[in-house]
Amino acid sequence: MNRRQFTQLAFAAAARPAAAQESQPLYNETYRPQFHFSPKKGWTNDPNGLVFYKGEYHLFFQHNPFDVKWGNMTWGHAVSSDLVHWKQTENALLPDKMGTMFSGSAVMDWNNTAGFQKGEEKTIVLIYTAAGGTNPESKDQPFTQCIAYSTDRGRTFTKYSGNPVVPHMIGNNRDPKVVWHQPTKQWIMALFLEGSTYRFLASPDLKKWTTLQDISVPKTGECPDFFEMPVENEPGVSKWVWTGANGNYLVGTFDGKRFTPEVMTQALSNGANYYAVQTYSDLPNRRRVQLSWMSGGKYPGMPFNQQMSFPYEFRLRKYGVSSYHIFALPVKEIESLWEHSKSWNNLELKPGENPLEGMAGDCWDIAAEIEPAGAIEVGFKVRGRTIAYNVKEKEKKLSSANLSAGMAMQNGRIKLRILVDRASVEVFGNDGEVVIPSCFLPEPGNKELGMYATEGTARVASLVVRPVRSIWR
Repeated sequence: MNRRQFTQLAFAAAARPAAAQESQPLYNETYRPQFHFSPKKGWTNDPNGLVFYKGEYHLFFQHNPFDVKWGNMTWGHAVSSDLVHWKQTENALLPDKMGTMFSGSAVMDWNNTAGFQKGEEKTIVLIYTAAGGTNPESKDQPFTQCIAYSTDRGRTFTKYSGNPVVPHMIGNNRDPKVVWHQPTKQWIMALFLEGSTYRFLASPDLKKWTTLQDISVPKTGECPDFFEMPVENEPGVSKWVWTGANGNYLVGTFDGKRFTPEVMTQALSNGANYYAVQTYSDLPNRRRVQLSWMSGGKYPGMPFNQQMSFPYEFRLRKYGVSSYHIFALPVKEIESLWEHSKSWNNLELKPGENPLEGMAGDCWDIAAEIEPAGAIEVGFKVRGRTIAYNVKEKEKKLSSANLSAGMAMQNGRIKLRILVDRASVEVFGNDGEVVIPSCFLPEPGNKELGMYATEGTARVASLVVRPVRSIWR
């Protein structure tokens, strides 16, 4: 199911009369995420144009400013100095006679290859899909790829007069992701064509593009991403990573002409609300940070609809003899939101006991290292949701409600990291080897927190429970 089909299933449950939506303070509504980005009002889906320049993280996003349902696709815009606190600004790209503004990416044109730079500020270039036929002004127009640029640090954008830079190819070709390839000094675009087919293109100036190759990657959706990463446990080695909308990824080599996968498609996420993934361009120190749309969440009575994931930081590691695996954890900047923590060490956890009894809240960052030992299952109960590790011989798996993934113990222990917000929970196992993000809709009055073991005693080597402050106040 692609993005348009998905959103057309509708989120009717998200809408209530305006009076109900306006009865609560903005950014403190019942189901408003407190440390995940959501727009002030209206609909959002894909993160777009993730780029960093002069201390500012830019988050563009698919946005309907006029309704809490999908439509009128516009590029919303928010800016952060720390990847955590966001300030929504003026919309960056508005629908026009070529179509509504579908997804894409952003780059810093450090060498002024496109010739847009006017003063000392380097140019931010947005690469986006003009979705022809999706608004009355673009009737009978096809989907094409276009660019827009900013010479004032992303405060305003001008659409290129020579658009489209990539004409229509096939179907609803869309979602361009662009990256600079330094060895061959050219821009590389990864583009979704249709079905399972994606295309790589190259350009010297972001304006003139030629085809390099097509690849077929089943069961990934649209929204390709493409980037180079160092291998953490192989000094001096780097690999190229390609991802699809659902986060499934390939690892391989790229010589400026051809991407050659060395590792078959792997799934980063085992969650249910994780789509249209994109990583940041131009981060210092080759850092790789990803955001996703937590698709399909429900926010009844809210003035907004949908949210982003928390930013995940990637590590690429050699895995086994010849494979590579991405590990993902929340970015370290979340530490600025931590409130007073409570911690335990070398705690015996017996059936029927709850060391967290009496603790309550709606936003948490929980970290634990646990030896299941004699217990069959250990886990947490957070606002009515169960996060569990089952150690039966054939069922060693980590689960969050009805979502699960296999996960082996390491020297008899597991590591868990759990982020809980008002409408989402993201679970990371064994330093991000397993990731299970999901949305959930707790009863507003249920803020209970618990930890448990069943059928035997477990040992909690370490446990830290931290309330998380709102980014909006």
